[in-house]
Amino acid sequence: MGLQERLRDFADIVRLPAVTVNLMAGAALGNEPFFQRMVSEFYALTQTRHRKFPLLKYWRYGVALCILPPTFEQYLERVESSGRRNCKKAARLGYRFDRIDHNAHLQGIQAIHQSATVRQGDMPEQIVHGEVKPCSDPPSRTSVHDYPYFGVLLGDQLVAYSGCFVCGEIFMIEQLYGHAAHHANGVVPLLVTEMARYMRAHYPQVKYYANEMYFGASETMRRFKRKFCFQPYKVRWVLGEANQGSGERGERRIAN
Repeated sequence: MGLQERLRDFADIVRLPAVTVNLMAGAALGNEPFFQRMVSEFYALTQTRHRKFPLLKYWRYGVALCILPPTFEQYLERVESSGRRNCKKAARLGYRFDRIDHNAHLQGIQAIHQSATVRQGDMPEQIVHGEVKPCSDPPSRTSVHDYPYFGVLLGDQLVAYSGCFVCGEIFMIEQLYGHAAHHANGVVPLLVTEMARYMRAHYPQVKYYANEMYFGASETMRRFKRKFCFQPYKVRWVLGEANQGSGERGERRIAN
């Protein structure tokens, strides 16, 4: 990234809209310890410095967020027309979306990784050539915190997948890959939009759909994020506490 692009990004950062996201850590206390640990580790990550902008905290400025409307249909209306056309094309060609068991698709995931050595830059060697290991994450006991995997399939073949972290009010895409041979058929747009449909039905507390960071991404990736309603925001992270038995939720703000 050149100097002019960096200066433009810094100017944009000053004008970013701000949101507060509650991680609802208190609600993880009755869940598996894995989820308590994941919430704590993610909050700690929000206190680290951005590798390309060391004066700024990571996950603080420029988080690519979509503020979800009340219904999936309203979200889909906001997706750019080209994105909606891609989804219709994928559905017409017989691709289907589903929540998947990561361990049942290890070979399919590896085939997706190996289908392209360059995506938005060179793929890491360990992803392209490394063996996909089974996942040992325990199932969540609640809808407030979860680590689901989703896929797009053609018959029994996995052609795109995503690993996500549900953490209180936010649903974060952490992994998003499509098989290179199926990209032109709209499998990744179908995956992104159908995950929004799924979260509206299964994670009612989620307010924000996140796709990593906006600044630092290539212009091609920024364009992809904007197409599916992800825009850069300044985020204040709140760990949150749950009042057991009352049905109400308090908040504990952590100083940045």
